[in-house]
Amino acid sequence: MSKKAIALYFKTTNLITAEMAEEIASHFESKIILKNQMHLTEGTICDEYLFLEKGFMRAFAFDIEGNEVTTNFYSPGDVVFEVASFFNRTKSKENINAVTDSVGWYITYEQLNNLFHSLPEFREFGRSILVKGFSELKTRMLSMISETAEERYIHLLKSNPEIFQQASLKTIASFLGITDTSLSRIRKEISKK
Repeated sequence: MSKKAIALYFKTTNLITAEMAEEIASHFESKIILKNQMHLTEGTICDEYLFLEKGFMRAFAFDIEGNEVTTNFYSPGDVVFEVASFFNRTKSKENINAVTDSVGWYITYEQLNNLFHSLPEFREFGRSILVKGFSELKTRMLSMISETAEERYIHLLKSNPEIFQQASLKTIASFLGITDTSLSRIRKEISKK
């Protein structure tokens, strides 16, 4: 593993110069998360802002009946962290684990804040990540209200096809807000079209 992947990621945002990207990347440390290993456990404070270079991860929480509900999936190039816990320094209500063996680069809350205060370019990058995340969350929330299960499935299939290669149907169904039986029915109906 080299820090070239994360430096390249910063460069491609067009918010950070090549020199600044190298400087920022030098503060990140490598991390390997093996398949099924927890990256964040409910009840702990999220202290790592992780850039996922390789692999596939998911976030999940438990509903009031104790069932796992997938809240997010992460692919290479995504930033993996629980935003409320990380920035508010509160115990997380979510869990994050590796669906496949994964490799990432992380920086701690304290290190991130030091970079935000010392490098305005990085602060702008951080702001853009939060805006993107908020926008995606709002879109997902509205889709749960205004779209049918089939429409949500089709949108997920088009926007994130890798999810269907990496995640189990049960976790995909919980992410879509449906049962795995309903997901199987939707898949059959779509395949007939």
